[in-house]
Amino acid sequence: MKNYLFLCLLLSGAPYLFAQQTAATGTGSDTLKYPETYWNTDTRLTPYRLPSAPVGYHPRYIDLDKDGDPDLLISMTKNDIPVMWIDDNDNMKTGDIEGDTNADCLLIDRNKDGHFGGIGDLVIDWVEDQGDGKGGMQLIQDYPPVEKNTVWPNGHYMWILDTDHDQVFNYIDWNTFELLSWEHSGAADFFPDYSGQSIFMKVHAASNRIKDMRLNWENPFLFYDQDQDGLSEMAVRIVDSTTYFDDTSKQINPQTIQFSGKANWVSVSVDMDNDNGPGNEFDFDMTLGLFGGGFDYMDQVHKLDMHSLPGTDSLFLDSRWRHLDKLIYADHKAALPLIFKRGNWNQAFFVYDEDDDCNRWERVEFLAPKDPFKIGSGNGGIDDNTQSDPAGDRGEWDLDNSGKGRLYLSKFDGRLHLYGADWGCWRIDQKATAFQGWDRRMMKREPEKFATVRYDDVDKNGFFDKISYDLDGDTIFEQVIDLKALGINDRNNLIDVSDYTYSDYRLLQDKMSDQLWQNAQTAVKVAVSYGLNVNWYAKLLKSRAIQEKYYNGYWLQFYLYKDLENLFLSRRDAAGLRKLNKAYFGADWKSLMLRNE
Repeated sequence: MKNYLFLCLLLSGAPYLFAQQTAATGTGSDTLKYPETYWNTDTRLTPYRLPSAPVGYHPRYIDLDKDGDPDLLISMTKNDIPVMWIDDNDNMKTGDIEGDTNADCLLIDRNKDGHFGGIGDLVIDWVEDQGDGKGGMQLIQDYPPVEKNTVWPNGHYMWILDTDHDQVFNYIDWNTFELLSWEHSGAADFFPDYSGQSIFMKVHAASNRIKDMRLNWENPFLFYDQDQDGLSEMAVRIVDSTTYFDDTSKQINPQTIQFSGKANWVSVSVDMDNDNGPGNEFDFDMTLGLFGGGFDYMDQVHKLDMHSLPGTDSLFLDSRWRHLDKLIYADHKAALPLIFKRGNWNQAFFVYDEDDDCNRWERVEFLAPKDPFKIGSGNGGIDDNTQSDPAGDRGEWDLDNSGKGRLYLSKFDGRLHLYGADWGCWRIDQKATAFQGWDRRMMKREPEKFATVRYDDVDKNGFFDKISYDLDGDTIFEQVIDLKALGINDRNNLIDVSDYTYSDYRLLQDKMSDQLWQNAQTAVKVAVSYGLNVNWYAKLLKSRAIQEKYYNGYWLQFYLYKDLENLFLSRRDAAGLRKLNKAYFGADWKSLMLRNE
């Protein structure tokens, strides 16, 4: 109680604990005045760190445990905002101008009300390595400016685990003191620790509205650096959907979050061709999503030692997290086995980034099983989700999970598809002029017209057997291909990714790209045998990388198919046209060859 009263008295006057010096040095006219603000306070440069107090301001030190060294450091930052450091690892010395980012806790009184760690404030707690090789940890408590009647979105409760020991954690804009977890430079060089081998857990709510703080909403988000190049080749997102209840013990804003302890939404995103690198840090090619049902993860316990300094609870609106002894989440090793072995899912979604323009850190964003032709977020089309690519991605949907998340390589286009999908849709964006996420919202790059391909499983055997094309963008499918009518078996070998490692995905992409490219070479020979000039497609005739083999292999075949189709139509050769369709959609170009080359 004494500590509580002492701290309350101390902090109630916190904004007035600072005395400005007016000292100057030098003689005569050569007078050097102390700067009034930190050097990067008003520049246009990126603010990587907390601005220190201006020269002339002296921190205030408090020795709580009376051991002769300070435990609290109270100072000031940009815009006269009071800050406090709690020395949780007991290594602070008088004369320090700030705490450390290894194991201390920083409280920022953003609203200058004299109270730290409450509504309107920002709290950052660094936790030392837990001794289990999982790296250090950082906790963010981002409290909303005012209390609201709804829990979500209303602040942030977020952990980052530095499992690759690069000391990169979350990102704060120190000009505005805002948590900006999506800030980046270039296409995808994100400032938070999304590149490499790392973990975060997050919910868009203040901690005092969470019943069980061992759990979280994104619980967790995992990044996998499989080749140890400091970049992320895979990302796995596991979500525990929340419920709300009214806590009658709280008179203000009684709504509270209760996590279920069960994951019911997951995504697995993969950079299939491993073509990410500096300037292109994120380049996921496909995402598999599994929804509903899910799995219980309450046995995934990770012990925690916060090393919180005794006697500091009264500094916080909610200090429960300072005493947590465990977090519950699936880690890198456990996540994929839990998803595929323990999960009991109701739906499976699949998306492939056909125009290779995805630079998101989360995933290739899912498309929705909605109208193929309506465009714009919230308009009821397949790109209904704000984060979806309006055009360029191919989405497929298994609405009852009959295919159990398995995939297959089709004959009709040589590409990866979702087994059991009821239907799928691809809006073509060959030039990659429409982008996902922030580009879509801010740059308004949604196309007015686009070519569309639709896939259907008419016979309900899990494989697409009907392909419809609207290439002129008039929302009418001018060409419909029925594989069964052509005598083409739609069945293909199934691919079970439940035991896949990253190297397995790489081999799968290599196999798919190489086969597409080989088929394209045969298609070129066929076209030449019919007298077509293939040099029109010189841009597609060479491929320097796996991704180009994939892209050029598909498009070169398609263009030559359409040119040959045009040839047969001009000759009114119905038999030749049928033979062409069977050769192209059956991946049997050799059957169309006029002579040996």
